[in-house]
Amino acid sequence: MVEFSSEITVKLIDTMGDDARIAEAARVSTKGLENKSDKIAGLVRALARENHTSPFEHSVMTVSVEAPIFVAREWMRHRTQSYSEISARYTQLQPKFYLPSRDRKIVQAGKALDYRREPGTIEQGVIVEKRHEWAAREAWDGYQRMLEKGVANEVARNVLPVSVYTQFWATANLNNWFKFLTLRDAPNALAEIREGAEQVDALISELWPVAWRAFHDFKQQEEK
Repeated sequence: MVEFSSEITVKLIDTMGDDARIAEAARVSTKGLENKSDKIAGLVRALARENHTSPFEHSVMTVSVEAPIFVAREWMRHRTQSYSEISARYTQLQPKFYLPSRDRKIVQAGKALDYRREPGTIEQGVIVEKRHEWAAREAWDGYQRMLEKGVANEVARNVLPVSVYTQFWATANLNNWFKFLTLRDAPNALAEIREGAEQVDALISELWPVAWRAFHDFKQQEEK
C-alpha cells in the first residue's frame, strides 16, 4: 500500500571528536601547550572567528537520511561528503512517496535566483495533492507489475518519480558540515532540504556545543 509523507528524517550513526579535539588539533603546531579544558572554548572560538578551518576537519559525523530522491540529489551536490545509498538495482524500494504538507508554500514568484515562495490558492493546493497521489500510485503499480513479470530491478525502477523516498548515509568532517549548513539552512534554501539541515544543526549543537555556538555567532556577524 502506497504511503505518503512530507517528513525528512536525519539520524546520528556515528561521530568522532568533540570540542576538545578541535583544540588539540590546533595545538599540534605548537607542541608542548597543555590541553587545559578552561582554554578550549576560547581557542575554538578564535579559530572560528579567524576562519582557521583545518582543526575542525579532525571531527567527523555520519548520519542516516531518509528523504525523497529530489532532496537526496540536491544534498549530494556537496561533494565533500561521503555517501552510501540504498540501490534500487539490487533491492526493491518501499512504497513511500513525498507529498507536500498543506502548509508548504507551493507558488514561486519573482525571477530565478531571486524568487519568493507564496502559499497558493485552494485550487492550487488541491491539484498539487491530487496529482502527487495519482502519479505515485500509477508509478508504483507499474513498478510492481514489471517486477511480478520478472523484469530486472534496474529496469523496473525507471518509472518511479523523484518523489519516492530513498535512504543514504552521509559522512563529513565538521568544517564541511558547517559549509553544508551555510547553504542548506539558509532562508532561501529548498524547504525540504532545509528541514534536513535543521536536524543536522541540532545534532551538531549537542556534539560540539562550543564550535556550534561560534559558527552561528560569527555567521550572524557576517550577515549583518
